[in-house]
Amino acid sequence: MSMLIKGLKYIPPCQSRFSRQSTDAIVNEQYKTLRTIVQGCLDDHRMQLVEPREKEGFPSLKRILHELQSKKLPRKLEIRTRRERKVVRSIIKILRQRPDITARRTDKSKVFYVGNATVFAEKASKYMIETEAYQEISNEHCILSENLYLVTSLLASLLRKGAINQEQHKKMSPKIDTLELAHLHFIPKPHKPDTPLRPIVAAIHAPATEVSKFLNDLLAPVFLRVARKTTFINGIDLVRALEKYVADGHLKPTTLFVTFDVENLYTMIPRQGALEALMQFLERHLRDRKIGTLHIDDIMRMARLVLDTNVFAYENKYYRQIRGGAMGSAFTQTLANIYMLDWEQKLIEYQQADKEIYGRYIDDVFMTTNLTFDQVKQRLENAHRKDPNIRISYSIQSTIDFLDVTVSNDNSQLKTSIFHKPAAEPYILPYTSDHPRHVYHNIPYASLLRAARICSNVEDFDMERVRIDLSLLLNEYPPSFISKHFHRFFELNQAMPVLALLDPQVYRELHQNLLHKPTRKEKQLQDTTEDVDALPEVLQKKKPWDSNIMYIDDVFMTTNLSLDQIKIRLNIADEQDGNIRITHTIGSTVEFLDVLVENNQGQLRTSVFHKSAAEPYILPFLSDHPRHIHRSTVKSQLLRVARLCSHVEDFDKERLNIEFTLLLNEYPPKFVTYQFKNFFHTNNVSSLMEQLDEVVYGELHRQALYQATRREKQQEQGQLDMTSNANQQANANQNDIFVHFTFESGPMLNFKQELKNLWKKTLH
Repeated sequence: MSMLIKGLKYIPPCQSRFSRQSTDAIVNEQYKTLRTIVQGCLDDHRMQLVEPREKEGFPSLKRILHELQSKKLPRKLEIRTRRERKVVRSIIKILRQRPDITARRTDKSKVFYVGNATVFAEKASKYMIETEAYQEISNEHCILSENLYLVTSLLASLLRKGAINQEQHKKMSPKIDTLELAHLHFIPKPHKPDTPLRPIVAAIHAPATEVSKFLNDLLAPVFLRVARKTTFINGIDLVRALEKYVADGHLKPTTLFVTFDVENLYTMIPRQGALEALMQFLERHLRDRKIGTLHIDDIMRMARLVLDTNVFAYENKYYRQIRGGAMGSAFTQTLANIYMLDWEQKLIEYQQADKEIYGRYIDDVFMTTNLTFDQVKQRLENAHRKDPNIRISYSIQSTIDFLDVTVSNDNSQLKTSIFHKPAAEPYILPYTSDHPRHVYHNIPYASLLRAARICSNVEDFDMERVRIDLSLLLNEYPPSFISKHFHRFFELNQAMPVLALLDPQVYRELHQNLLHKPTRKEKQLQDTTEDVDALPEVLQKKKPWDSNIMYIDDVFMTTNLSLDQIKIRLNIADEQDGNIRITHTIGSTVEFLDVLVENNQGQLRTSVFHKSAAEPYILPFLSDHPRHIHRSTVKSQLLRVARLCSHVEDFDKERLNIEFTLLLNEYPPKFVTYQFKNFFHTNNVSSLMEQLDEVVYGELHRQALYQATRREKQQEQGQLDMTSNANQQANANQNDIFVHFTFESGPMLNFKQELKNLWKKTLH
């Protein structure tokens, strides 16, 4: 059991040492992968290996791999490796000898479920019978070849009419050499009473899988743009909505919270009803009845194809899904969301009229209400009867759990904290797992960040901090490691009094600051929801690299107009002259020249923007230029970053960027260190090298920002030659080249350093 407790993501150490492959075969496989990655990085950054370096570099890479793979493991690690392998093999043996036991991964957690196989099979059979969503196929035709024909025929038709291009056709076409029929399996949901099952159709190599992904990537951004105000992305999104609700004066002593979830949403939505809802959604929200080159009819044909090919194998029989969509198919969630959007409109109208919150996360809904218990219950019962396919179970309380948040109304005082399901395990990726070390460094920070965003008061946050601490200890994280990264969180967020004294005022500032910083997912979705005319990323063509792009034809504007108002102005400008065509981007975060500009709740943030095709190039140290040129290179790079970055964290990231780029271009480490120290000493900010002090950095930033550049001085003197400067290459927009390689414990831990040494010597 000790091995199973380590969870689904645990990687036993040094697995390749027990592989049936020979060392040579393992090395050849790793070498082939790495060579492809390195060559791809070089190609992406317009760098070429001259023949002598290529002949020396790649064989050296292979030699390093062979030496590390052949090196003997340290005795302590070898004992642990053999012991864990023995445990894994014994688990496999027990499961083979005991068909009455089943071991499965669980839904919404990273731990294993071990239970009675007969009971599990009975639950699966009961689910299939009660939902009436699956029909056994008894004909003798080859189902896989039939589905393959349907997919290839439709894609060929769309290509001929120009609805999709050659690249999209290639991406969606089934791969014949890996093609296989989907199969159904069930995973338990231990966080719910009686541990019900969730059906998963594993269709990774099925004929229509890529079409399903394409449809999801095409329509999910459209849905989110339409329904963003009534959609919760995560629990943090809910907390923001609730705190605004309080600030607007809507929370009263009588306010109740309502949650309900839809039973078996993906499976129970009717096929024809879902397609009709999709058609109405597209007709209502697509300009000119199309997205890019895809008309509504094309999208509907693809949607029908995905549903028609929902065929899978289960228990040595073939089945077709005749209701809903396959859980595991990318398009199913989007289709279910669109169907639910139509169903929930009446509830949304009620909530908006009453100035109450309504938000849905897939099949879970949260509402606030100031109606009486009986009144809101009647509304929910009416919604329950509206559609026989949508069955809801609801809860109405002053304290309620939704997603990972517990929400409480304590006499008009809002309280939010993290909700832990009763069956949840205190699981975090074990420290002894054979993952790269950097994976572990972010876990304490991310856990504390989530807690600070969700917990509204310092006592709940501190309880969560203790819980995180214990979870890390239970998963074998060293106490010194935990302490170091906890301190790092509070220091970076200037909230040490919270750790030492549980200062409520400092915590309130920390909570508000972090709560309103967009999460990674929200940043990804931001452009999609703000620009109604933006093509989904799946239809956007990659812009070719252009080294001659300059600011002359680029314009930056700020505005406090609405999105529609500013778009009208830009459209008028676009139509003003037939010879001048413009493309625009409107967002709270945009790139302009070499600057990334962000408005985060009225707080300006600027940082360096790196174009995706920019090279990590600085004048090589070996070039026969005078030494003062190289000294000036380091200074000018740091000065530029200090001018552009408004926050010390962004400045520090760019400093590391510059350092790595200098090393790639053969600047001696001692030279780099000396010039860095000289820059900080000259600007009286040497303390920044030891501690990222926001106040000290703010002074440096303002001083550097308002110091005239050489070009500005030339402009003042009237000596700027626009013609001669127009073709000069800027040193901006360096990109790091990162080669990621999943390594093992033992000798392979040295691979990263060996590769770095080899790179500096031959491959740069």
